[in-house]
Amino acid sequence: MIYKNILKPIFFQIDAETAHHRVFALTKTFLSIPFVKSLTRLVFQVNDKSLEKEVFGLKFPNPVGLAAGFDKDAKLYEELSCFGFGFIEVGTVTPKPQEGNPKPRLFRLPLDEALINRMGFNNGGLDSMVERLKNRNPNIIIGGNIGKNKITPNEDADLDYIACFEALFDFVDYFVVNVSSPNTPNLRELQEKEPLKQLLSSLQNQNSKKTKRKPILLKIAPDLTNEQLEDIVEIIVETKLDGVIATNTTIDRSKLVTDNKVVAKIGAGGLSGKPARNRSTEVIQYLSSKSNKAFPIVAVGGIFNANDALEKIKAGADLVQVYTGFIYEGPAMVKKINKGLIGKL
Repeated sequence: MIYKNILKPIFFQIDAETAHHRVFALTKTFLSIPFVKSLTRLVFQVNDKSLEKEVFGLKFPNPVGLAAGFDKDAKLYEELSCFGFGFIEVGTVTPKPQEGNPKPRLFRLPLDEALINRMGFNNGGLDSMVERLKNRNPNIIIGGNIGKNKITPNEDADLDYIACFEALFDFVDYFVVNVSSPNTPNLRELQEKEPLKQLLSSLQNQNSKKTKRKPILLKIAPDLTNEQLEDIVEIIVETKLDGVIATNTTIDRSKLVTDNKVVAKIGAGGLSGKPARNRSTEVIQYLSSKSNKAFPIVAVGGIFNANDALEKIKAGADLVQVYTGFIYEGPAMVKKINKGLIGKL
């Protein structure tokens, strides 16, 4: 109630990206006070055996995770885990630091309970992320979402993804290959059948050289056609990938109630939040059905409450992730979803 009635109205008066950084700073400061982390865990975590899930060889305390993009540089994963998440995904990280696209690049659509972003993989680079993860708490499940630098041509993309994979291998529990952001020029071309097969095969080849391999997942766009989704299923089975994250942000604007002029003024970017919910669920259902549940699916897209999460799970998802809902609903949302899932999984 404090977040939705007091803090959110204040933060929503500020530019969205500026507000994000201020929330990060406040959260870090507040949770650095002695005993506050423990108290926060006590308030927000839901411990129930029925919520535990084993997926792609990892044991999750609950199925609700934080999607990539929120903690791009692994600066706040320890604090964020106190709010009851079953896992945290950091990134997208690229080998070299990059500023991303010009500001403003993050926009709220309150009428739609949505966001539009064109961040462009802004991050501090691989080396700084590795340093932050070196002394990580092993009890937190952390995924590493990896991408390529904007200046790297697509024909050399596998070199960037392999560099991220190798550097992060000892510090994350699973990997996510992000080829589906709409905000890096030509990136989505890597979702086409042959380039994608080559990229995933290269990563799996590196993975097979390890003493103990790590799960690798693919994050896909909601804007793929059914034919492209069938290619995705074929590639995942062929390359023995560990799963899919469905879905990234969409370029579709057709479901919005926000005035068209406002949307046009915002311009390009990926849309997330409630308008992305239905298409995300459709993609999950299609992948699950076409593959005969051959691989795990992590759902993301328009999850704001337990019913939204259950909708995704019934469609074929094994785990769910939140991002935009967390911004609109606040930290209590994770607890509410987990409590609503007890006895229903």
